[in-house]
Amino acid sequence: MTQKIPKKEVKIDISDGAAIPVRKDLGLFNAWWMTFFGAIGIIIYLCAVKPDPYWRILKFLPDGILVTFQVTILSILLSLVLGLITGLGRLSRNRLINLIASTYVEVIRGIPLLVQLFYIYYALGRIELFKDLPPLAAAVVAMGICYGAYMGEVFRAGIDSIDKGQTEAARSLGFNRAQTMTLVILPQAWRTILPPVGNEFIALLKDSSLVSILAVSDLLRRGREFASESFLYFEAYTMVALVYLVVTLFLSKAVSKMEQRLNYYERD
Repeated sequence: MTQKIPKKEVKIDISDGAAIPVRKDLGLFNAWWMTFFGAIGIIIYLCAVKPDPYWRILKFLPDGILVTFQVTILSILLSLVLGLITGLGRLSRNRLINLIASTYVEVIRGIPLLVQLFYIYYALGRIELFKDLPPLAAAVVAMGICYGAYMGEVFRAGIDSIDKGQTEAARSLGFNRAQTMTLVILPQAWRTILPPVGNEFIALLKDSSLVSILAVSDLLRRGREFASESFLYFEAYTMVALVYLVVTLFLSKAVSKMEQRLNYYERD
């Protein structure tokens, strides 16, 4: 009689964010250093050897970089608020609240971000209430709503990962449900939630390039403006791609350092 050996559950985690360099993944770790300094070296080389047009392009882009970060930061803040509400709604015992939160997640995650941008700016723009909505505000609202659905699942998983004994202990001390969630569960869940939030921040920054279709002067939009004026499409988009690469690699390293620090505190 053969004994059945239970299969080990394998979880494959794939994200739209950048790959996070860690020392245990030596190939990715070395590739990060090579790519990051290689991209910076290429930018310096191009600007030194051919300052016209590469240095002119680089001087044309800072305004777009600031707008890109503005859109990203405002969107991530909105998505965190929506994500927390959605995550709590997904865990709610109230069937109506749970249904509303779950429906929001399914609907928003089933519609491409580009379609949501068009819908909020152009379709809802026909309604009097949203008629004067600025392009930047429309972009932030669309991206915040879209990523709020993804953040909702991050918050749900983070809260759900906390041992139920923590809730029981807090309730035995006289905490109500709101106090238990605010003072006990969320502070512990935040350590689990923070790394994927950082990864979603990087993914959102890359997706912010889509807001250029709404006439928002982000990094990609500024590159398109330079290219349309000078007809130097190859040079303009090469520089835009390199700048995006440097920024996302820098942020991925910051997320990696944050994860290492969190793991260090957990061991202590």
